Amino acid sequence: MSNTIIITDSGSDIPQGTPGVTVVPLVVTFGDESFQDGVTISKQEFYERLIESDQLPKTSMIPPSVFAAAYKEALAAADDVLVVTLSSKLSGTYESALAAAAEFPGRVHVVDSLNACIGEAILVQRGRQLLDGGMSAAEAATVLEQERGQVRLVALLDTLEYLRKGGRLNAAAAVMGEMLAIKPVIAVTDGEVQVLGKARGSKNGGNLLRKQILAAGGVDFSRPYLLGFTGLSDRLLKKYAADNGDLWEAETAQLPQACVGPTIGTHVGPGAIAVAFFAR
Repeated sequence: MSNTIIITDSGSDIPQGTPGVTVVPLVVTFGDESFQDGVTISKQEFYERLIESDQLPKTSMIPPSVFAAAYKEALAAADDVLVVTLSSKLSGTYESALAAAAEFPGRVHVVDSLNACIGEAILVQRGRQLLDGGMSAAEAATVLEQERGQVRLVALLDTLEYLRKGGRLNAAAAVMGEMLAIKPVIAVTDGEVQVLGKARGSKNGGNLLRKQILAAGGVDFSRPYLLGFTGLSDRLLKKYAADNGDLWEAETAQLPQACVGPTIGTHVGPGAIAVAFFAR
């Protein structure tokens, strides 16, 4: 078994201190205050600020020098490094990770997840599975690049306000959507965020989420899967999981879940729920 450390960015929402994984923080800026995601600002503090703030915060990519320092530290303790980053179509973080890897030829293997938050997280977890199964970092990177297209990340948003604030939706459409209790269902497809449909009310939105899972042939439970929520409470996620228990009850008693942080939380706002899994 090769002695490999996995490095990912905090856009994966993998908690700091996860065994065998180094999480490099993205920077979140509110006005003129900057914070390291998951280090100097917690998810709870982030959402408290987001809810109170008139302006959306900004997240900035990780510079190559920060990745290079993380690689150097990892390679002092390990043979090689497997890196999984945010989608290159959403952030410059992949390019930074790749640029820094040039300093360590043959020892750092960088994979563009073509995903974000919990979709990126399950690719990191899959990498750990492959390494623990005896693969080298190079072999695991090749498999992840083959399998990343099978990752499905689907989310139900509670509000259109943050898409409007971020300029991804015009104000009139947002106001009309709020009046009609429209709940958009979004996905990450080929590395980009896409609106799959809009449902009136949470119940219809949950049904749309369910349809997407079934359309993928269901969840492949032999590979990692994860539920996610944005905001200060996982109440909506727990309700969704209970309402759709037939999709997983036969396979697992415990559904892993994560709070989605600033990278995606900024754009979707609180109250969203998400599912990430490998299609069968």
